[in-house]
Amino acid sequence: MSDIEFLKNYFGELNKLINNSDYYNDLVKVKDILKKTHSSGKKTMIFGNGGSAAIASHFSVDLTKNARVRCTNYNESDLLTCFSNDYGYERWVEKAIDFYGDEGDSLILISAGGNSPNMINGANQARKKNINSIITFTGNDSDNKLQNLGDINFWVNSKAYNHIENVHQILLLSLVDLIIGKSEYPPN
Repeated sequence: MSDIEFLKNYFGELNKLINNSDYYNDLVKVKDILKKTHSSGKKTMIFGNGGSAAIASHFSVDLTKNARVRCTNYNESDLLTCFSNDYGYERWVEKAIDFYGDEGDSLILISAGGNSPNMINGANQARKKNINSIITFTGNDSDNKLQNLGDINFWVNSKAYNHIENVHQILLLSLVDLIIGKSEYPPN
């Protein structure tokens, strides 16, 4: 296969994954959840591992700055290393939710594979803390553990990590623009 054929196939597959109208109703529901969470004086928390942590940070900043909806992420190295050292890596999200989560907050968890123990433990802790809504972004197998713990779940039908993460980022950033009501606006 030539490089050009590879790229045609690559972007063709990515395009199919993005153009999935099954996402539309859930995106509108999440938009309403995020706005309601914010209007009630609560926050949305977002977590991810690796590339998904970068996506979480990007979304959190854009949602807060551009859409004026408070969203926090927890990617500080001191927090990650402290909680991982003291409680174990598989429990750092759980402990962050325990310390920083409030009843009525909303939670977004991103895991390309959907089986990361730290995200699963975080979802379970969120239930204990009466977090308002748990929204998951996963891929790979449709019966992944994290998807089974969410209230609203965005599952990308792919085993290609970069495709999964790219779709997650597009879906999350579309929520920012959906809340604002347009996709073109000046930086604030």
